[in-house]
Amino acid sequence: MPAVKVPRREAEPVKRKLKKLGLYDGKRRPRRENGYVLLPVINDPRIGRLGYEVLPLELPLRPERQIYKNLESVLAERLSREELNYLRRYDVIGDIAVIQIPPELEHRIEDIVWGLRKVHPFLKVIAKKGFHEGAFRIRDYSIIWGEKRLETVHKENGVRIKVDLSKAFFNPRMKGERYRLAQLIRDGERVLIPFAGVLPYAIVIARYKRVKITAVELNREAYELGLENIELNKEKLRGEIEFIHGDVFEVLPELPSHDRVISPTPRGVDALTLTLDRAEKWLHYYDFVHEGEIETFRARILDECRKLGRDCTVRIKKVSDFKPHVFKVCADVEIG
Repeated sequence: MPAVKVPRREAEPVKRKLKKLGLYDGKRRPRRENGYVLLPVINDPRIGRLGYEVLPLELPLRPERQIYKNLESVLAERLSREELNYLRRYDVIGDIAVIQIPPELEHRIEDIVWGLRKVHPFLKVIAKKGFHEGAFRIRDYSIIWGEKRLETVHKENGVRIKVDLSKAFFNPRMKGERYRLAQLIRDGERVLIPFAGVLPYAIVIARYKRVKITAVELNREAYELGLENIELNKEKLRGEIEFIHGDVFEVLPELPSHDRVISPTPRGVDALTLTLDRAEKWLHYYDFVHEGEIETFRARILDECRKLGRDCTVRIKKVSDFKPHVFKVCADVEIG
C-alpha cells in the first residue's frame, strides 16, 4: 500500500487535503521519519498527480476500535433509526468528550457512553452539555461517566492547551481556523488578540511564527490558565506573547495599533469599531450572522471603514453552523 512523504510541518494541511479528496487511508497509521511524515493513502492514480513523493510502504493498521467512521455507525446496532436522528454532534477536548443529549435520548445514556468509549478508547471523562451561563460563556456540564473533573490538556496544531471547562470557554472546532490564521501571518508582525481566553489563538500562532502578540482577557481564571499555557509550550514557541488581564473595552483604547487584529468575539458582543480602529493592515473579526444578513454585515464593516477614513476589502467566510440558518463567520478585512 502506498504512502506519501511530506515534511513534518506540512503534514497536517496535506493530511486534510488528502481526506478532502477521499485519498487518505484512515485504517493505517502515519509514521514519522527523519523530519518527514509518511501519510497512508489508498491506491488511486490521482495520488501520483499531487506532486508528493509516493513510497510503496506497509504502514501498520490501526486497532479495529479506531476505524469506526463516527458515533452514529457504532450505535446503529443499539439505537433505532428514529433515535439516531436525535443524536447530536459531540466534541473531544483532551481526554474529555462533551455531548448534548436531548430528552428523546435520555433513556439511552448508557448506550451513548458505550459508543463514545468504543470510538475513543482514550477517554477518561464523558460530560453532558448544559447551557452557557454568565458573561464568560461558560457552559454547565454534568459528568455522566468517568473521573469527576473538567480539566484536561488538549492537543492541537502542535501545541498543548490546558483547559478547565468549568472555568473558561474553549472551542475545539476552531482548530482549523487557528491554523489558517497562523499560516496567513508573517514573521515580524505585531498581532493583537482581544477576548483571548486561555490563549488558543496566541499559542498556535506563536508556535509557527516569530511575532509579537498582545492578548487581552477579562476572565481571571481563563487568564491564569493562559499563563500556564505559555509556560507549557515555551520551548516550542517562536513568537512572544504579552498577556493582559482586563476589559477589552478599557484596555484596547490605551494600546497602540497593531499590524493585525484577531477578534474571536463572544456572541452578543459588538467590538467591530474598537478592533477595526486598532488594526493597521488586517482585521479578522468573528461574529454570528444569519445567512440572509451576510451582505448587510459586509456593508456595515465597509461603512465603519469609511467612518475611520480607511479603504477596506472584506471577505466573509462561514466557519461553522451555529443554529438553523445562522453561522459563525469570520470577516477577513484587508485595510488599505
